[in-house]
Amino acid sequence: MGNFEHIEYETDNGRARITLNRPEKLNAITLALQAELAEALWEADNNREVHCVIIRGAGRAFCAGYDLTGADGNVPVSRIQDDANSYRGARSIDDDAWQLERAQRFRMALFDMHKPSIAQVHGYCLAGGTDIAMLCDMVIAADDATFGFPPARDLGALPNNLWLYNVGPQWAKRLTLTGDTITGSEAQQIGLVLKSVPPEHLAAEVEQLADRMALIDPDLLSANKRIINLGMELMGARTLQRLAAENDVRGHNTRAARDYGISVRERGLKATLRARDAKFGDGRARVNGPELRDAEGRLLD
Repeated sequence: MGNFEHIEYETDNGRARITLNRPEKLNAITLALQAELAEALWEADNNREVHCVIIRGAGRAFCAGYDLTGADGNVPVSRIQDDANSYRGARSIDDDAWQLERAQRFRMALFDMHKPSIAQVHGYCLAGGTDIAMLCDMVIAADDATFGFPPARDLGALPNNLWLYNVGPQWAKRLTLTGDTITGSEAQQIGLVLKSVPPEHLAAEVEQLADRMALIDPDLLSANKRIINLGMELMGARTLQRLAAENDVRGHNTRAARDYGISVRERGLKATLRARDAKFGDGRARVNGPELRDAEGRLLD
């Protein structure tokens, strides 16, 4: 259904399914993908036959993060955009904040839309993938899914931040201060996801929850979602998202981020990321028990 390039959209049995569809890139997020995602979400919210939305990823992962190559970044702000005009780039701190806020507005459709959403997470859910998943109303993950925000190690701060509201300050700090990752089953233990299930049961688990919401008047679903989200807003959740975008500008102006940019120009993106992450061994945190590691930083079972 539809003519989207970067996502797939379908409706069936009271639900809309939106599939991030860049499997060759592990569904890395571009500005164009985010624009299509927002459009599809508002279409689903406007469709009286839709009770809830499922967000999932094609291929081996839900989403491995933002596409750092800058692909598909030329999305006009308006239909009257004209090459004769001089527009914002990333030349100033304010330009950077403006661009981050623009992209964030696409993602915030998940929080602002009236109807509930479920993230169906398998494989990697990293960086920008967590920004999408955690803006959903509920997250159901495969036990062996991988959650984390490795770019917090050198590239900047988190441009969306609902970690605090899901896992509390200590786990939010433990994971975002190091960029370490946890599994889907561990994510359930700390409240990052609603539930984790064996991978072979993931789709059925999500669909049965959608089946139950399809039995409820969508206007009533809206009333119950929105009062909880309004409660989160009273706790500052929506304001924090705006501040998170501005805080990411601060992260972009650190020495670590400047060194990252130099390394990418001199060594390339893949080599830069490999060198960054190699220092962290397997990059994993452990929810239960001591974190005993070998000489290369890998957790010992």
